[in-house]
Parts: sequence; C-alpha cells; structure tokens
Amino acid sequence: MTSQTTIDKPGPGDGVPSGSAPARGLRGHPWVTLVTVAVGVMMVALDGTIVAIANPAIQNDLGASLADVQWITNAYFLALAVALITAGKLGDRFGHRQTFLIGVAGFAVSSGAIGLSGSIGAVIVFRVFQGLFGALLMPAALGLLRATFPAEKLNMAIGIWGMVIGASTAGGPILGGVLVEHVNWQSVFFINVPVGILAVVLGVLILLDHRAENRPRSFDILGIVLLSASMFALVWALIKAPEWGWGSGQTWLYIIGSVVGFALFSFWETKVREPLIPLAMFRSVPLSAGVVLMVLMAIAFMGGLFFVTFYLQNVHGMSPVDAGLHLLPLTAMMIVASPLAGAAITKVGPRIPLAGGMTCTAIAMYGISTLQTDSGSGVMSLWFALLGLGLAPVMVGATEVIVGNAPMELSGVAGGLQQAAMQIGGSLGTAVLGAVMASKVDSDLASNWADAGLPELSPAQAHQASEAVQVGVAPVPPGTPAEIAGKISDVAHDTFISGMSLASLVAAGVAVVAVAVAFLTKRGDNAEAGAGMGHI
Repeated sequence: MTSQTTIDKPGPGDGVPSGSAPARGLRGHPWVTLVTVAVGVMMVALDGTIVAIANPAIQNDLGASLADVQWITNAYFLALAVALITAGKLGDRFGHRQTFLIGVAGFAVSSGAIGLSGSIGAVIVFRVFQGLFGALLMPAALGLLRATFPAEKLNMAIGIWGMVIGASTAGGPILGGVLVEHVNWQSVFFINVPVGILAVVLGVLILLDHRAENRPRSFDILGIVLLSASMFALVWALIKAPEWGWGSGQTWLYIIGSVVGFALFSFWETKVREPLIPLAMFRSVPLSAGVVLMVLMAIAFMGGLFFVTFYLQNVHGMSPVDAGLHLLPLTAMMIVASPLAGAAITKVGPRIPLAGGMTCTAIAMYGISTLQTDSGSGVMSLWFALLGLGLAPVMVGATEVIVGNAPMELSGVAGGLQQAAMQIGGSLGTAVLGAVMASKVDSDLASNWADAGLPELSPAQAHQASEAVQVGVAPVPPGTPAEIAGKISDVAHDTFISGMSLASLVAAGVAVVAVAVAFLTKRGDNAEAGAGMGHI
C-alpha cells in the first residue's frame, strides 16, 4: 500500500509548485531538513536527562518536598507519553512543518518560563507544557524525514536522528552537572531558549510542508479522550507502583482501568469513520513487531541504565559530571554506530542488524550484572561501549520498521507510536526492574547486616535502610564511629550490587526475547511513499 503526497501551498520564493516537484536551493533539501529537525529533537532528548541533575538544587532553592521534586519529572513524562500519538495525528492532519514549529517554539518558551519561576508549583505546571510541546515536536520530526527522504536514504537519516537522540540523552548529565555547578539550576532550562530560536528560524527557512493527499480530515475526539485516559492510567500506575507496591489495590485499580480503557478505545476505533489509530495498521506484523521491539529495548536499556547511574555516583562516589564522563563510551558508540547501522539496514534489511543489536544488548546487560564495588573504569567502559553498539541498530531499525510500514498519511501517528512505545518501555523497565531490585535488597539486607555483626534494626529502621540501599546509599547515622560506618557502607554497597546484578540479568533476559521479535520485522512496505519529495 502506498500513498501520494503533496506540498501544500508553499510560500513565496519556495519555487515548489503543488505536487511532487523538487525543491530548489536549501529549502526542502533532505539533509538540511535533517539538520533542522535534529536541532529541535536535541532539545527534547537533552531535557529527558539534564533536569535530573538540577533537581537537588531546585529542591533547596524553592524549598520543595521530595514529592514535589518527583513531580518535576513525572509531570513532564506523563504529558509527553499521553500526548504523543494524538500529537502525531495533528501533524498528519495539519502538516508536520506546522506542528514541529509550534512544538519547538512552545518548548523553548516553556523552558524559559521554568527558569523564571519562583515557586515549585509554577515549575511543575510549565513542565507539563514542556511535555505537551515536546509531544508535538517528536512525531513531526519523523514525519518530516519520512516525507523528505527517498527510501534508499531514509535509514541513514534515521540513523543520524537516532545518533542525536542518543548523544543528547547520554550527554544530559554531563552538561547538566557543569551548568548546575558553575552557573545555576535555571541555566539548565534557559539553554533551551537559544536552541529553540535557532530551530524555529531554520524551520521557517528550510522546512517544506509535505502532506498526504488522503490525510485525515476530521478528529476522533472520543478516541483521543479514551486513548489519553488509558495511557495516563497505565503510565501513572507504573510511576507510582514502587511507592504503592505492586500488590496494592491502587496500583491494580489504575492498571485494570487502563486495560478497560484500551479495550473501549479499540472497540470505538472500529466504529468511527476516521479513527485516531486505524487498527488495520497492526495487521502489519513487521509494524507490530517494531512497536514491541521498541518497548523491549527501552525496558532493557532505560531500566538497566537507571541503576548504573546510582552505581557510579553512590557506590563509586563519583560526581554527576564524572559519572556522565564514564558513560561516554556508550554515547560515543551510539554516535559512531547509528549512521553505520542505517547504512547496514539499507543494504541487508532490518532483521539481522536488529537481532544482532539486541544480542549485543543482552551480552552487555549480562556484563553489567558482573560489576562489583571495586570494578575498574576499563571493565565498565567495555560493557557500556557494547551496550551503545547494541542500541544503535535497534533505535534506527525499529523506528524505520514502524514508520516505513505505516501509510504515508499516518506517518505522524506512526512516529507517535514509536515514541510512546519507548516512553512506556522506559517507564515499565524502571518500575519492573525497580521492583526486582527492591525485592532482592529486602531479602538480602537483613542477613548481610547480621553477618557483619551490626546492631539489629527495628522494622522502621530496616525499611529506611532498605530504601537507601536500593539507590546505593549507605544508611550511616550521624556520629557513627568510623569502623561501624565502614561496615555499614560495605553491607549497603554489597547488597546494592546483588540487587543491580539481578535486575541486569532480568534486563538481559528481556533483550534475549527481543532477539526473537527482531526476526518478525522487515523493510517498510510503504517506505517509498516519501521518495522524490526533495533532492539529495
């Protein structure tokens, strides 16, 4: 199934008539389009990790509680995850150029507003707006690439797009640490303003508005409400499960509510004339496999990496900047391997690179499970580099499989699906692997504590100690003698290592399952839909 595309009413000087005539000059040029969308995408990807470094400073400066600080992250994540697919549909309806520019401008303005905020409430509100505008931006970027690049160049473009996301995500802690340490926490948000202005200027000058001739003409309002409510319930349950407990009635109330919501949404989509997500999309086994693969990849990667940051900072005692520098092998390998993965996928198809990438990811997570309290930088770098090598083809290939197997008129929805799958997978990975870590720490801490000859803890003290150990912190009370403090640190770090090891093994197992899923993928049937819309 293929679709036709048109360039709707270009402005004066575009030199592009309606239809598929090539663009002149830099306007609409595929590679310059890639640079333009990469600048905007970099903002959102960077924000996903850079803000975590600023949270302690925000807490001290604004007098926020721990719950308030958690909402700084949760508000952004919830808004982003819930709105992605709807935002992709908006791009399909009104044009990806428009939604991209609105997303970039809104994200930059929201970032500036956070930097000017004098209360934690204002910070949280503007973080919601950041998430909503980020949701507009991300699927639109993929839709623009899909419409601009011919099939033989699309994988390379997505490879560079994935490289930008990987590098920005991994570089966030380094840049955030430098800004918080040498400027202030507000600078973490203010930095988005000039980047956003640059992206808007480039977008106005460079981007062309490619739209499918049979694009959606109406909105599935009830579908948007049902999907948004279901996504919210699911993501909220995953976020709160570590606090409420997986056996809690609250957790399962939200999970069951999300399942019922998704069932109602699926039923409604079969009845409405222009559904938000045509369920026929999922008759494509490769597209469905690509979505599942993206979820599994995110579980293994984001869930596993969550504990690595605690390992580096709290067990090895590194600063945030040093911890970020130790993750540079992962970043560097993603930068190098992403374009190469795009070229390989173009040549041999996605199955072998995707399966090979998840195999490398599984081996890397197994290697991380063997790290000890005294493991050196060389050993850590080896496993981090292998993880980056494994992730690159999956980020590129799964994205191409999802977007390339969707009809052109649904490229925004497909881009939203890709991003939503990654966000849900990351949340699921953090929640599930966090539960594995908590269970292991709870089962081992008491015996390790007793074996070290330390005084017995009351139930309340044991609970507090367990929560601290789950993030690698030694629960040493003030004024504790040095010998006792040393024993507590040893017990805490050894127990944390046992939990991280088990969580990493679970992540490795998820990656092994993903290897099998990778063999269900294939090159996009509709990848040619955007070919010839610009010049190479």
